[in-house]
Amino acid sequence: MKILQVIKKIITSIFGVAFYAFAIVLTMMLLNYNDFGVTQIDNYSLIKVNTDVATEKYQKGDLVVVEYKKPHQLKAGDELFAYRLDSSKVLSIDFGVVGKVYETDNAVAFKNGATYDMNYVAGVPIKVFPKLGAFLMIAESKWGFLFLVLVPSFLIFIYSIYTLIVEIKYGKYDIYNYNGYNYNYN
Repeated sequence: MKILQVIKKIITSIFGVAFYAFAIVLTMMLLNYNDFGVTQIDNYSLIKVNTDVATEKYQKGDLVVVEYKKPHQLKAGDELFAYRLDSSKVLSIDFGVVGKVYETDNAVAFKNGATYDMNYVAGVPIKVFPKLGAFLMIAESKWGFLFLVLVPSFLIFIYSIYTLIVEIKYGKYDIYNYNGYNYNYN
């Protein structure tokens, strides 16, 4: 039975490390939201493609890593993601191809005529992860974070308190010899 206990400890340790790594990474992503509600680390942003941005190249649910570039680094024909606020202050993400760059005005215009100040430019796409954006949309939502991170963490905490109380009350916690009864299933 010692081998099964070792295997159980190894498996639970692997799941524990994976869960806490996921929780820490997700929390870091949420803490690094920019003013537009997009995860931004240095010059890189994570754009989750929804139906408003979806094109034949970027499907709904994709995660696109974009890199911010200064106006002098952009040229006509570059693909670009930008933030757009409508009249009711609702934020959305726009995708287009650069038509012209206005370095002196710190702005860029898409081929369709839409012009954006560089403060509203997310960046140039550099990597696409298919379907990962759909998972992140759920995980970064309030309810997703609650049920994927907070509830499991609370349950692990409660279980740890329970095992601590059992160990203090009955001595060494052993599931095969609990309350003086030997439950050895050999």
